[in-house]
Amino acid sequence: MMGATMGSNFNIGRGILALALGIALSVGPAAARGFRFVPPPGMTITNSTPTNALALRADYHIAPQFLRQVVRYPTRERSGTIVVNTREHYLYFVLGDGRALRYGIGVAKSGFEWGGTHQITRKAEWPGWTPPPEMLKRRPDLPRHMAGGPDNPLGARALYIGSTLYRIHGTTEPWSIGLNVSSGCIRMTNMDVIDLFNRVKLNSRVVVL
Repeated sequence: MMGATMGSNFNIGRGILALALGIALSVGPAAARGFRFVPPPGMTITNSTPTNALALRADYHIAPQFLRQVVRYPTRERSGTIVVNTREHYLYFVLGDGRALRYGIGVAKSGFEWGGTHQITRKAEWPGWTPPPEMLKRRPDLPRHMAGGPDNPLGARALYIGSTLYRIHGTTEPWSIGLNVSSGCIRMTNMDVIDLFNRVKLNSRVVVL
């Protein structure tokens, strides 16, 4: 009796396997070409370069005072305004109610300082870099153009400031945060500039002190 039951179960198993193989064979190349992948809930598909690649470059030390943090910041500037204090090496994103999100920055070296009130006129992810003629004159060894990516000096994001040549951008030299090192641009760590990029809107006011 037991042998008959085992034989019956074996035949049922063979039948299920045959059915599965038949279904698999019926899905030929033509059907596969018509297949459209749908991501699971909570996930999206993007064509942009993944930011997690930056984790490979996160083994650097930033002085505690230059870490991103919310601070007291009494000001008459409206929320959403960027205030760059080049003397302090801080960028403030005004939140309102006497608070701001403060980031450590690298600023212009001696002879390249500038200031004024402007607007954010463009935002770019993984921006390309074309050194201006003035820079190429000083540094003829620089490339005429460099495509965006983790090795680009502008880093992961760039916020373009009015009609100036200057940008708030990421950097491949995170150790330069807190120093006077640039030719006028405002440097941030890549993680910080991504955070700021996601908060700032086009035409936002920028005050450089």
